[in-house]
Amino acid sequence: MKNIFKLIISIIIPQIVGGLGALATISSVQSWYQTINKPFFTPPSWVFGPAWTTLYLLIGIALFLIWKSNHPMKKKALWLFGIQLFLNGIWSPAFFGMESPILGLLVIVPLWIMIVVCIRVFFPINKIASYLMVPYLLWVSFATALNAGIWYLN
Repeated sequence: MKNIFKLIISIIIPQIVGGLGALATISSVQSWYQTINKPFFTPPSWVFGPAWTTLYLLIGIALFLIWKSNHPMKKKALWLFGIQLFLNGIWSPAFFGMESPILGLLVIVPLWIMIVVCIRVFFPINKIASYLMVPYLLWVSFATALNAGIWYLN
């Protein structure tokens, strides 16, 4: 497969996962989410869409860089990426869809761990791919604190 197609597929896949997560979010963000107690550091709701869209673009590029490599650890790295993307995809249905901050925590903590694992495994394959995952890790770290704060306050 040509690299341009790999790039397009790599960028689209995380965006699809994000879009599916948004479907679970939309129903609760204007109802349940408005009624719960949130930590003082909760950003306005409009921040999340652009932040996630940008992060999905970055991790899509990281996926492409790994996918196009010939490194012997490529297959393992792709599996790990898939696992973290799956966890990312089920967080919104757990937190928003089921209106459950504790279920959200049970998903986001392993997600955070898998992002760290991806960063470490990506590094010897493609350093740029590894670095592209760092903003994602930082945002998920913030999201984990926010999720934990919501659970604690409610």
